Amino acid sequence: MPGAPLSLTSKPPSPLPIITPLRHQLQSLTTVRFSATTVTTTAMPDHHPSLEITGGAVDRFLPAFNTLHLTYKPFPIVGWNCHIETLFAAFFRKIPEVRYRRECLRTKDDGTIALDWVCGDHRSLPADSPILILLPGLTGGSQDSYVKHMLVKARSKGFRVVVFNSRGCGDSPVTTPQLQSASFTGDTCHVVDHVSSRYPKANIYAVGWSLGGNILVNYLGKEYNNCPLSGAASLCNPFNLVIADENLRKGFNNIYDRALRGGLSKIFSKHASLFEDTHDDYNVQAGLNPQTVREYDEAITRVSLGFKSVDDYYSNSCSCHVLQHVRIPLLCIQAANDPIAPIEGTPREDIKGNPNCMLMVTPQGGHLGWVAGDDAPFGAPWTDNVVMDFLEHLQKDASKPRASSISGEGIQQGSEGFHQAKV
Repeated sequence: MPGAPLSLTSKPPSPLPIITPLRHQLQSLTTVRFSATTVTTTAMPDHHPSLEITGGAVDRFLPAFNTLHLTYKPFPIVGWNCHIETLFAAFFRKIPEVRYRRECLRTKDDGTIALDWVCGDHRSLPADSPILILLPGLTGGSQDSYVKHMLVKARSKGFRVVVFNSRGCGDSPVTTPQLQSASFTGDTCHVVDHVSSRYPKANIYAVGWSLGGNILVNYLGKEYNNCPLSGAASLCNPFNLVIADENLRKGFNNIYDRALRGGLSKIFSKHASLFEDTHDDYNVQAGLNPQTVREYDEAITRVSLGFKSVDDYYSNSCSCHVLQHVRIPLLCIQAANDPIAPIEGTPREDIKGNPNCMLMVTPQGGHLGWVAGDDAPFGAPWTDNVVMDFLEHLQKDASKPRASSISGEGIQQGSEGFHQAKV
């Protein structure tokens, strides 16, 4: 479960020389092509052995990727250790300049969701341009470096991008005693319905990181009969929150637990008065100064959602339980050495059994790191190009733009203004 606390305001050092792009080498290489009845291969393997690729949709999606036959090479020294890579990416990755236009949505329970659109895109992009909704991790928002890098990459490919800031995240207003949680998909439904009704001619996709990935997959699995998305990608998803909780309290991982609970308590402290005026089940003092993420979730999160205990909350919020129900194309990317989203929690068998899902596991990458590829070490994560290959493949194969029948009922557009995201 990631968070903004790891994306601090440290100013990055001067970048190292950019690694020479490798795309020109691809022209001389052959590829692998799949059909419904046969598999034809040439001398080149479909993907490099350094990557683990599996899933029920491999035959459908593997032709979409341009560079998977190249070895996954983490940047020297930085990629040697999962903790070094995780912290390096959090503190030293460049943060692209992006100007946002904020739109606030009022939900049925009188809550508030903040959407950050890129300034000027509403006028400059056609109404049928594909749309990408970004779901940051725990306490994360539109200001985070990994979010902005994905946004910039998607915009360069003609996508309209909007960042979904969960309640309390990204300096969004809080109007009810409920903040971000792993299991509540109601806000995601509101956001997708609103975007669909606003751009009915566009195909809509979504990308979620860490807890945002867990929320996204929960939405896909629970709303499979009503999901209007055309495709999605989940990155460094903890999947099994019970395993993730146990892992977060082991050894050096305690540093992430402290950082994340610090971010949670910082957000909570701004809105504690809302919780003080409600029933006595909230432990406001523990929420203001939790010793662990688990203690915060016991004091605040599980109460707001009506769970009897924090263990009940975790066990009922695992996206691994609903992945089998996903009915749209879904790409899952995990790092084998992720210290926050342990690979042991990844539901490999369910992904293999779902004809709509594909799993890619990199040998290194840490959490929200993936400091590898042409843009390493200070540029975009290695995963950005992979995700865009996937989304462009889906968009290209879309027969025609989806006509939405969603009215957006229950969502009221609130205050809207311009702001410059600060880092």
